[in-house]
Amino acid sequence: MLFHAFLIKYAEIAIKGKNRYLFEDALVKQIGLALSSVEGEFSVVKERGRIYVYCPEEYDFDETVEALKRVFGIVAICPVVIYEDRGLEQTARDVVEYMKARYPDYRGTFKVYTRRARKTYPVPSMEVSAELGGSILDAFPGASVDVHEPELTISVEIRDRIYVYSDTIPGPGGMPVGTNGRAMLLLSGGIDSPVAGYMIAKRGVKIEAVYFHAPPYTSERAKQKVVDLAAIIARYCGPIRLHVVNFTDIQLYIYDQCPHEELTIIMRRYMMRIAEHFAVKDGCLGLVTGESIGQVASQTLQSLAATNEVCGLPVYRPVIGFDKQEIVERAHRIGTFDTSVLPYEDCCTIFVAKHPVTKPNLKVIRRSEEKLAEKIDQLMEEALKTTEVIVVGE
Repeated sequence: MLFHAFLIKYAEIAIKGKNRYLFEDALVKQIGLALSSVEGEFSVVKERGRIYVYCPEEYDFDETVEALKRVFGIVAICPVVIYEDRGLEQTARDVVEYMKARYPDYRGTFKVYTRRARKTYPVPSMEVSAELGGSILDAFPGASVDVHEPELTISVEIRDRIYVYSDTIPGPGGMPVGTNGRAMLLLSGGIDSPVAGYMIAKRGVKIEAVYFHAPPYTSERAKQKVVDLAAIIARYCGPIRLHVVNFTDIQLYIYDQCPHEELTIIMRRYMMRIAEHFAVKDGCLGLVTGESIGQVASQTLQSLAATNEVCGLPVYRPVIGFDKQEIVERAHRIGTFDTSVLPYEDCCTIFVAKHPVTKPNLKVIRRSEEKLAEKIDQLMEEALKTTEVIVVGE
């Protein structure tokens, strides 16, 4: 059956008061961007408290739905068939034809819900529903009406034309990307950070990313793995500027100068410093990591406090209260898991101490960092200067 349009439903946006139009406009923009990859000229329109996607004469239904299911802010997608308004009797015949095409030999319970967006329509909504319901009963003897818990709801909207729909396809929910500022994601090749990026983007945050590369200890395949992960996240949140930082010299210097049980914490602190540098430069309002309390030694509360100490910007950790299985389930759901488990290690896993400190003392960590004073500024400057920026998902 050819659907002429999609009704886009949203939730949180509806309670935004006087600023609601800003969120609606952002959602319209994101829908347009998502559909730009689908063949055909789609039109995204706000109409009397609704957002509709009008479709071309020929288009790929499944591809279109998949694109819409990746747009944050959408809670439901309803495929719509549009009929000309030729009076109530003709509308009843049209609705029966819709039923025959969508649900031939239907024998379950149903109800008709009518909404008059065009208030000049001469017949009240309840009477329209009763007339259409009667026509369906005549055409489908095995069907019955249940207005409280129907198996099927036929929705009819009376506008300039008659809009009919009955399917509701779940969307991702959340807020349109770009409505809540910009943040810098510390993206590794693991399972957790891509999920964190997805979750912060779902709340309307536009993300950029930074990846710490350590050649020759990490391969080009490890770098490509992170680029591929960024591309998967970009399907949901739009293009991502990925900053690839050559971290090898910094790591080796820390490895040579500092106690090995403190390596992870000190390396992490320098990663946060570098990530914050690019975040401030690009107008980001915070850093985002995939850390979860207690998952590894560097993610105890004491360790998180030690890494936070070097940051002026807030650090957001969307998966901080999740256990590993919950993160894995989300990774499967958004499509990053299979890429995350490819056996190409990143710099965080290469330079791991055998017995890392789990309760670092900040005074001790600062004293250890003093041993780096001779060369660390020069190494940091070189790392910043040689950073490669890859735009992923354009």
